[in-house]
Amino acid sequence: MSLDRQSVGGPSAIVIGSFLLDRTAIETHHHDTHQLAWASRGVLTMGVDDRLWVLPRSRALWIPAGVPHDVRSTADTNMVSLYLDPESCPLSFEEPTVVDTSGLLGHLIDHLAGDVAPEPRRRAEAVVFDLISPLPAASLHVPLPVDERASRVAEALLADPSDPRTISEWGRHVGASGRTLARTFARDTGMTFMTWRTTARIAASLPLLGNGRSISVVAAEVGYSTPSAFVAAFRRVTGTTPGHYFQRSARSS
Repeated sequence: MSLDRQSVGGPSAIVIGSFLLDRTAIETHHHDTHQLAWASRGVLTMGVDDRLWVLPRSRALWIPAGVPHDVRSTADTNMVSLYLDPESCPLSFEEPTVVDTSGLLGHLIDHLAGDVAPEPRRRAEAVVFDLISPLPAASLHVPLPVDERASRVAEALLADPSDPRTISEWGRHVGASGRTLARTFARDTGMTFMTWRTTARIAASLPLLGNGRSISVVAAEVGYSTPSAFVAAFRRVTGTTPGHYFQRSARSS
């Protein structure tokens, strides 16, 4: 990964351009400034604790100053971030917040990433704050169990979400009964095993869909026998269909 400071703005924003190579990860870190992270090309996956946000071009993530987070990409992705001084920034979201970049805001961030003279830059930065519009987009919560046996199962499913083994089969694999494993998942994650696995599968599907793979291919890769079963699970977890989730991105690219 190369981190290239493209330009420095006025008192409120600094634009950083960062090219993330295939399967690149930036380990957990934090900034003293607010950050608006956006992919002008490709798909970003941002993590805060055990919450995940998958961001196509139509969505950016506001990360408040001081919040530890990590960044991943699954294909060549151009990440552009605005770093905003909390002292002079007129906006303040206390939690990580998804922002709509499907319209003018995305184009304006692209503009600020270029070589812009100081006075036009100040005017453009002022418009950014007017355009930042939160989206009602929930993160995907995929917590890891604390119990060592359940944690081994969870890590195996995160590595291969298509693994079809039942909880009883997993129990035999890790040396526990299926009933014990089910109780452990519920206690440690707040989810049933089936709900946890469905959420993990949908989380794994988002970067694949964002990189243009078809629903039928992605459905098989994350463990669904039919596209319709995958779409139904996707809707249960995200509240919308895969097509609707990504349609703004397709229109704006």
